[in-house]
Amino acid sequence: MRDVVVSGGGTGIGLAVAEHFAAAGDRVTVVGRRPDVLATAAERLGATAVTCDLADVEAVGGVLDALPGRVDVLVNNAGGNTDIGAARPQPPGPAVTGRSAAVALAGLAAGWRANLDANLMTAVLLTAALTPRLAAGGRVVTLGSIAARTGAGSYGAAKAALEAWTVDVARELGPRGITANVVSPGLTTGTEFFRGRLTGERREQLVARTLTGRAGTVADVTAVVAFLASAAAGHLTGQVLHVNGGAHLGR
Repeated sequence: MRDVVVSGGGTGIGLAVAEHFAAAGDRVTVVGRRPDVLATAAERLGATAVTCDLADVEAVGGVLDALPGRVDVLVNNAGGNTDIGAARPQPPGPAVTGRSAAVALAGLAAGWRANLDANLMTAVLLTAALTPRLAAGGRVVTLGSIAARTGAGSYGAAKAALEAWTVDVARELGPRGITANVVSPGLTTGTEFFRGRLTGERREQLVARTLTGRAGTVADVTAVVAFLASAAAGHLTGQVLHVNGGAHLGR
């Protein structure tokens, strides 16, 4: 029996991943910001729920006692595009100067920091906090995005940063037999990612970019996470595995 921690484990990919490990008989802890969502997931799975804003340093430090003393698998899944549903900040135009330019730039910076916090810092802080508890031969799996390669403003940049950071994690933890990899999904059904704002036309465009002619599912992504967390993947580290039906070719 392994001890598994899944951030963002209340819905979507995180919930599917947590469900996989719970069904395999592992002890699962789901971590996230929404206590009601986490409580429902934990009851369904027989898991432990820990409520925490993982981008908040004090909050992460405050929940360490509630997290397992030994961690065999850490899945960094918390995140999402914070630009969706928000007014997209714009850089100042050519005629904007002085205080007006500063205000526009402040909005732009806040939007970028929101995505960096949600997608990069959540993984960095939780992994750093749990590194001393990672068991020899353990696994760190982080959820990236096709946007890291195809672009999507601050969200894509944050996911690209996860790829670079994972190389350092793999290098640091490799001597302990611990691997660190990124699973990078494309369009995936069964998640809250688009928050109900994905139009039929846009969905068709995204599906048309695949070579399989369909959207991905949470089961597709979970299968790859499960493999990376297995003993069979012990010599696979520092890698990005693309799960997007060929919408982006990881060559």
